[in-house]
Amino acid sequence: MSNELTIALAGNPNAGKTTLFNALTGARQHVGNYPGVTVDSKEGQYSKDGLKCRLVDLPGIYSLSPYSEEEVVARDYLVNQRPGVIINIVDAANLERNLYLSCQFMEMGVPMVIALNMIDVAKKRGLEIDHDRLSELIGLPVCPIVARTGQGISELMATAIAHAREHSKWQPADISYGDDLDSAMIDLTGMIEQGEFLTKDYPGRWTALKYLEKDDRHLSIGDSADVKLSSQLVAKVEQVSRHLEQTVGSEPDAMIADHRYGFIKSIVKQNVVHRTMDQDRLHASDRIDKVVTHRFAGPLIMLLILMGLYNFTFTYSALPIAWFEAFFSWLGGLADTHVAEGYFKSMLISGIIDGIGGVLGFVPLIMFMFFGIALLEDTGYLARVAFMMDRIFRIFGLHGSSVMAYVISGGIAGGCAVPGVMATRTLRSPKERMATLLTVPFMNCGAKLPVIALLVGAFFSEHQARYMFLFTLLAWVMALLAAKLLRMTVLRGPATPFVLELPPYRFPTFQGLLIHTWEKTWQYIKKAGTVILGISILIWAMMTFPGLPDADRQLFEVQRQQIASQATPALLAELDGPDEPSLAALAIQDDLLAVGGAEAEAALRYSVAGRIGTSMETVSWLPGFDWRTNIALVGGFAAKEVIISTLGTSYSLGEVDPDASDSLGTTLAKDSGWNAVKALSVIIFVMFYAPCFVTVACIVKEAGSWKWGVFSITFNTVFAFMFSSLVYQVGSRVF
Repeated sequence: MSNELTIALAGNPNAGKTTLFNALTGARQHVGNYPGVTVDSKEGQYSKDGLKCRLVDLPGIYSLSPYSEEEVVARDYLVNQRPGVIINIVDAANLERNLYLSCQFMEMGVPMVIALNMIDVAKKRGLEIDHDRLSELIGLPVCPIVARTGQGISELMATAIAHAREHSKWQPADISYGDDLDSAMIDLTGMIEQGEFLTKDYPGRWTALKYLEKDDRHLSIGDSADVKLSSQLVAKVEQVSRHLEQTVGSEPDAMIADHRYGFIKSIVKQNVVHRTMDQDRLHASDRIDKVVTHRFAGPLIMLLILMGLYNFTFTYSALPIAWFEAFFSWLGGLADTHVAEGYFKSMLISGIIDGIGGVLGFVPLIMFMFFGIALLEDTGYLARVAFMMDRIFRIFGLHGSSVMAYVISGGIAGGCAVPGVMATRTLRSPKERMATLLTVPFMNCGAKLPVIALLVGAFFSEHQARYMFLFTLLAWVMALLAAKLLRMTVLRGPATPFVLELPPYRFPTFQGLLIHTWEKTWQYIKKAGTVILGISILIWAMMTFPGLPDADRQLFEVQRQQIASQATPALLAELDGPDEPSLAALAIQDDLLAVGGAEAEAALRYSVAGRIGTSMETVSWLPGFDWRTNIALVGGFAAKEVIISTLGTSYSLGEVDPDASDSLGTTLAKDSGWNAVKALSVIIFVMFYAPCFVTVACIVKEAGSWKWGVFSITFNTVFAFMFSSLVYQVGSRVF
């Protein structure tokens, strides 16, 4: 055995696989994508007794049948990469259901150790599991653990490493499926092994099983390898299917599933599980669910929890945000004092510090929001949200699984539309999937959150949490209405059933919460330091060049000289002196600043970006957007965070008072062109207009056509423009 061992972590969703992965790897992990698919790939490092282990966190799956992209990825990884050993994480409190996947791993023959997780939860439910007896009956090591606390993890890893050393060859297990199927299995396996059909990658019996289950992906692989033999196997399976239909009224795949569960029950009943309390007694999770998923009380509790999340976020992030603003203000002043005048100074202060500083200034708010979301997710509550919302979603032509895609996208403000779009792959109906992935960008993602928070703080500061809560509800309502419109027109089709397993409530670990919070916050910071930085510098250049013509600059210089000529040398000296200037001197200073402000605004209007923004005012007056706002919103097509950095840059370039150190929010609140109605119009437009470029690219990839990407940009932008125009026009007349 080499000094490096590959260990794959596999198991059902909600079995604690990610918790175990985080506990083993900590910060020594990275996330990517499997080639050619949108499923996340997580890898990390673990060392024990000088042996380096590469841990691969496979997607959570219920079986190895290719009903979802995750299941395809997991199966292909096992076949193509051949890890040294699998650690199969099994929920001890739901043993029978979780062992179904274990049976398939056993039949595939991959070396495996079962991690019997959450034994503490099972014990609280009155279940005592004899792991030694279970190990004896299935012929595999079984290690009881509590991944959340770290209990038993060291013993698990030692067992997995030892098992990999002792069982390097794959040894498929045989499970009986009754006389008819066993007889057919023998015939099929003989044909497969005689023809060496796929035997380099799969055990012969496994391929026979896949043909009996009518596994489309495996049949496609078989057709590519030897279409003649594959056709003979299909014909044999059809013969067996007809016989079973006539004799027992069932199909081979259903019988295989029944016998697997029978195999599992036969194991569990052999003194593996002992119940220590009354069967009729409700588990703690069940008792909680009777309240939090109640038909009427549940939604009210959900709204209270969301409101509490926003109160928590805005209350505790206010002071850190002020620190960040003070830091970037100090940094800008430092650059202003020590950097020589010129384009570099302008780019450094206006393009980078004021632009990126505006984005990074919201890092504390993002962190607190992500922490709250991680808390709700790790406790198991978000799954209850999906369960409760299913009834509502069906009214609008969506599916219960759409709820989680909405939540991930920012249904609780702070998510991201990209993984939200990817999450739609769990929907079986193509029409429901398309309606979901086209409307998830309506949610308030982490990129929109700073823009909304900025304007809410500037114009609705007395009730920030309340307004954020209302904007979250508005995003849900508009997304559902848009989905209903799509399902009634271009995406008509029948609804599909929704089945959701509710994981037990758990106390999340502080380490797990920190890891989840930091992962999402770091993505935000990294985006600000790369993509947003580059766009900010580009927009600074567009707002700086070509600069005012010489004739215009000379005109403003003449105006300054005229003002100075009307003042005595003594008054001008007061402006540079250490003492407080007189009222007459201050009047001269105000006149000079007014000329400087007019010159800065003229230069900005004359720039490339200024001309674009000004030209758009022919239509943007309807929602109340001026040319500066237009520039920011155009930049937001690339990434919504750019709206903050662009506004910061444009107002910084127009600032001529060397003593001004107001935050962007304060600057907007003082500006005569802004008011609460315009702020509301901008917020609504930002919430609903075209998704960022990365999200559009993801929509194109998931939908399989660039036409849906164009549709998303057009539909969302037209909808946002009409909605914000309505709000501004009505609001301007009422208020």
